[in-house]
Amino acid sequence: MTLSYVVEPGGSLGGMVRVPGDKSISHRSIMLGSLAQGVTRVSGFLEGEDALATMNAFRAMGVRIEGPDRGEVVIHGVGMHGLKAPAGVLDCGNSGTSMRLLSGLLAGQGFEATLTGDDSLRQRPMNRVIVPLGSMGADIGAAENGRPPLVIRAVEGLHGIDYLLPVASAQVKSAVLLAGLYAAGRTCVTEPAPTRDHTERMLEAFGYRVERDGKRVCVVGGGRLLASDIAVPADISSAAFFMVGASIAPGSDILLADVGINPTRIGVIEILRLMGADLTLHNQRKLGGEPVADIRVRHAPLNGVRIPEELVPLAIDEFPAVFVAAANARGETILSGAEELRVKESDRIQVMADGLRALGAQAEPTPDGMRIRGGAYQGGQVASHGDHRIAMALAMAALNAGGPITIRDCANVATSFPGFVGLANTAGLRIGER
Repeated sequence: MTLSYVVEPGGSLGGMVRVPGDKSISHRSIMLGSLAQGVTRVSGFLEGEDALATMNAFRAMGVRIEGPDRGEVVIHGVGMHGLKAPAGVLDCGNSGTSMRLLSGLLAGQGFEATLTGDDSLRQRPMNRVIVPLGSMGADIGAAENGRPPLVIRAVEGLHGIDYLLPVASAQVKSAVLLAGLYAAGRTCVTEPAPTRDHTERMLEAFGYRVERDGKRVCVVGGGRLLASDIAVPADISSAAFFMVGASIAPGSDILLADVGINPTRIGVIEILRLMGADLTLHNQRKLGGEPVADIRVRHAPLNGVRIPEELVPLAIDEFPAVFVAAANARGETILSGAEELRVKESDRIQVMADGLRALGAQAEPTPDGMRIRGGAYQGGQVASHGDHRIAMALAMAALNAGGPITIRDCANVATSFPGFVGLANTAGLRIGER
């Protein structure tokens, strides 16, 4: 069944909002909690389809997991070598994170497992994890051009590598490090630019030693994980839509509670501030080992900017929202160095350019980014191509549109932001489903 959003133009955002828990941290809490010795309790878990796909995969491998119940999950860890061969295929749904990180964890388990996903995920390239894992001794089969399903076969053992990431990617980095837990010797990954470090932080929270030296991070195989309670902060990627909405809609004044502000994830904050956004952090503190803050955003005139390339990996998931901010800014915004956006749930460069142009905005895609000239735009019909972040970004664009915006194919919003329509309406967006 297809789902469309219909968003009426105008309005403003206000009040206090807590968006759902961080998707990246929710995934990792299930993975590491399952491999730990003892019982791990997770609060604030994201009950979205992506994180639930990870949970179901570990249940299929013999891990007893209670919940989720209003964000509470209890994981009865089986230890580093306690997973069992699944009886069937492991379905990752729409979740690239599940597939890439599971590839690393399963490479050293000693049993065969097959990873698949929905139509969108089966089109996404997996060679970026297959190649480094293969150099560690993993045996991973794939469909044409490295696409899923992936068949991960049992091998005698893995060995550590020193891997230079060709493109900054937290998912690839994490897959290699997680395989490194099962490899002989030291496994190191060097990044060309910083990416989110939730895997490293959570490994340390579970008592596993992680060596960090600038852009290089290493683990030594053969250790163990000890159960640890995890509090999941609100997801900055989900909060980003409300940051942009409040910035572009006159009269807006919103407080976003408990948002994770991990230094490897705050690119969207820095970019919006460069554009002139009125965005302030309050009550900064630690939650489950992760820095969090309450973020207040008030409407302010935005200006076009050339986005610094060093901020690109720190905001890679937030660019659909940033593109909407750029369409509402004075002057031109230029993004480059973001070719990674072309291999997300959709080609986010092309799909966002098509969506903005369908509304009458000026957006020119480039091989590795976008040029957007801000100005007035109208309502219209746009396609999300089943990409949750495209759907939510274009919904926020209605706050300044000249007419209603209909967004097609929005069911996958449930992968990362269950309850988006209800929460957005409470904050002031005029959005409905059909």
